[in-house]
Amino acid sequence: MNNCLFPLSLTVTNLLVICPILAVSSKEIPYLSEIELPATNAQLLTPHPAGPQIEPAIPNNADIEIEVIGEKDTLPLSTPIYIIDKEEIEKQGSTNVADILKKMPGFAINDVGHGADIHTGTYYRGASINQSIFLINGRPINTNVNTYHGTIDLNSIPVEAIERVELYSGVASILYGSSTFGGVVNIITKAGSTEPRFNAAVEFGSLNFNNEQASYASSLGTVRYNLSLERSFIDNRYKVPKKAANRDAKGYLFNADTAISTYFGSLSFDLDTKNTLNLDITKLSSRRGLVYFGFPLQRDRLNHDGLNIGLSWKTLLGNSDDSVLTTTVGYNQDYFNTYGPSGQFYRTGTLDTQLLSTRIEHQWQLTPKNKLRWGLDLQNTELNGDVFSTVPNRRTFNETENRSLFNTGLFAVNTWNVTDALQLDFGLRQNFDSKFGNYLNPAVGARYSISPSLVVRGSWITGQRNPGLDQLYVYDTVHGWLPNPDLKPETGSSWTAGVDVNFSKNFLGQFTYFGSSLNNRLGISNGRWTNIGLVDTMGLEVALRWKITSNWSSFVNYTYTDSQIKTGPEKGLQLSMIPYSVAQAGISYTSGGWQANLYATYNSGARRAFFINPGEKITDFVPPFFNLDFSARIPIFPSLAITIYLENLLDEQYERVNRIYSPGFTFRIGLTSNL
Repeated sequence: MNNCLFPLSLTVTNLLVICPILAVSSKEIPYLSEIELPATNAQLLTPHPAGPQIEPAIPNNADIEIEVIGEKDTLPLSTPIYIIDKEEIEKQGSTNVADILKKMPGFAINDVGHGADIHTGTYYRGASINQSIFLINGRPINTNVNTYHGTIDLNSIPVEAIERVELYSGVASILYGSSTFGGVVNIITKAGSTEPRFNAAVEFGSLNFNNEQASYASSLGTVRYNLSLERSFIDNRYKVPKKAANRDAKGYLFNADTAISTYFGSLSFDLDTKNTLNLDITKLSSRRGLVYFGFPLQRDRLNHDGLNIGLSWKTLLGNSDDSVLTTTVGYNQDYFNTYGPSGQFYRTGTLDTQLLSTRIEHQWQLTPKNKLRWGLDLQNTELNGDVFSTVPNRRTFNETENRSLFNTGLFAVNTWNVTDALQLDFGLRQNFDSKFGNYLNPAVGARYSISPSLVVRGSWITGQRNPGLDQLYVYDTVHGWLPNPDLKPETGSSWTAGVDVNFSKNFLGQFTYFGSSLNNRLGISNGRWTNIGLVDTMGLEVALRWKITSNWSSFVNYTYTDSQIKTGPEKGLQLSMIPYSVAQAGISYTSGGWQANLYATYNSGARRAFFINPGEKITDFVPPFFNLDFSARIPIFPSLAITIYLENLLDEQYERVNRIYSPGFTFRIGLTSNL
C-alpha cells in the first residue's frame, strides 16, 4: 500500500498532504509505476470525488506511516492535492470553512474572523470565490450569485459535519466545471459507522461567543447513518479605532453579531457487493448584521438559508474497481435576504436560487497505464429576485425577476503513465449553455520524476466563467448597482509549474509557481455591472513540512500573489483586497492525548477598495500585520478533554482589510467528548 510521509495528525496544521507523491517507508519520492492507492474500504457519502482519504487514528508513539484508503488513482497528479481532516480542524479550533481555508497554501481570506465583512472577499491564487468551484460531496454549492451579499458565505458553514476538506486545481478541476481559474474546494461530510460513535463539544469565550456541537453515528441493519448539529453565536461588539468601518458613537463595532445553525444527516446502504446508495442532507441557517466599509454606519441585516440534498448510486461494473459508475442527483437552494433602513426610507433585496443537478461519471482503467474519468453534468438554475425600496430615486427599479439557465457539460480526463518516470494528463470539457452557447475548455498536465527524491510538475487549463443571473437581470437596490444583460463571460487560462522535494524522510518541501490571465473580468463601473478588462496574475506557493521528532512537528506556508489590472482607469494597480504576501508557520507538540500548538501569521496588507474616506487614495494599502495564536488540549479522562484557544496573543488591534479591525486578544475554552 501507498502511504503518506506526513500524516495529518502529526503536524501543526498539516494542511498539505500529497499522498500520491510520497513513499511510506522510503525517503524517496517513488516513480509513477510505484504509485498505487488501494481500493476503497471506507464508508463515504460519495466515491471520493476529490482524492484520497487519510486514516486519522494514529497512536502518539506510532511511526510516521499511515494508511491511505481512498480510491485508486482518482485524480491527476500534475498539481498537488491539499487535504485537511477533522482531527486537524479540531486542533486548529476552526469554527467554519473560511477558518479552515485561511491556513491553506494559496488562500487570502479577508472575510473571516471577528467582525468579518463578507464583502471583502475570499481569493485563491488571485481568483475570487466565484472563479473557483465549491462542492459538498462532489456537488456544487456556489450558484454564481453576486449581489445582495449572495456569494457563498464560507463563514456560515460550520465544521461539525465535516470529515475533511480537499483542495485541488489544474487538470482535475475540469471534472467539475469551467469556472476554475482558482481551483476546486470539496467538503466531504461525515459518514455513518458500523459501531456507535458519539461526539459532543461546547465552547464559550470572548465577545459572548458560544458554540455547541453534537454528532451520532451508528447503523441499523445494513444501513449506516450519521446525524450532526451545530449552533453558535457571537456579538462581535468591541472597541475599534476612528475611521473603522461601522464604528458607533461609543466607539464600538456596530451590527456585527452572527448566529448560525446547521443540521446534517446521512444514510449509506450497501444493496449488494457491487452497489451502494448514499443520501446526505445539509440544512443551514444564519442571521447576521452586515459590516460594510462603504457606509458610515451600516444597519442592514442578512438572512441566509441553505438546503443541500444529494443522492448517489455507486456501481462496480467490472470484477474489481477498474470500472466504477457513479450517478448523483443533487438539489441546492440558497436564499439570501438583505434588509434595512436607508435614512427615513427602507429597502430590501432577495435572491432565491435553486440548483438541480445530475451527474453521471465513469472511472475506467482502460489499460495498466491509462485511466479515464469521463461523464455528463446537467445543471438547471432557477433565480427568483425581488427588489423593493421606498428610496425615491430607486422606486422605479422595484421588480420581481424570475430567470433560469440550463447547462450541459461533457467531461473527460485521461491519465497516461508514459514511462515509470513520466505521467501525462489530458482533459476536455464541452459545455452547452442556454444563455452563452457552446464552448470547449481543454487542459493538460505533466509530472516527471527527475530523481527518487525530486519531482517536477506542471499544468495548463482554460476556463470560462459566465455572469450570474443576478448580474444580468436583477437591480441591486442595496448598493444601487444596475444589472447588465449584455455582459460577456470571463475567459482566460491558468497554469502551474512546481517542484516537490524530499530533503529527508521527515522533511518535505513543495514549491509551486502559478499564474492566470483573465479577460472581460466582471466589476462595477459607474454604478453598473460591466466587463472591466484584463487582469494578469502570477505568484509563488511554498509549503514546508518537518517532522522534528515523534512528538514535535513544524510547518511553514508562504504565498506571493501579484494580480495586476492591465486595462482601464486602474491600469497597473494590484487588485484591491488581495495582499502580495501571506505566510503562516507553526510548531506542535503531541503526547498521550496532550496537545500544544503555536501558530504565526503574517499579512503584507492589501490595497483598499474604491470606497474611501476623505484624504485617502485608491493606491493606499492596509499596513502589514503579524499575529500569534495558541491552542491546547488537556485530557481529563480518555474520552473527555478541555480545549483552549488563545487568539492574537500580542493583543494588537490590526486592520485586516478595508478598515475592518481585529478585536485584539480573545479566548475560547471548552469541553469535548468522544464516546
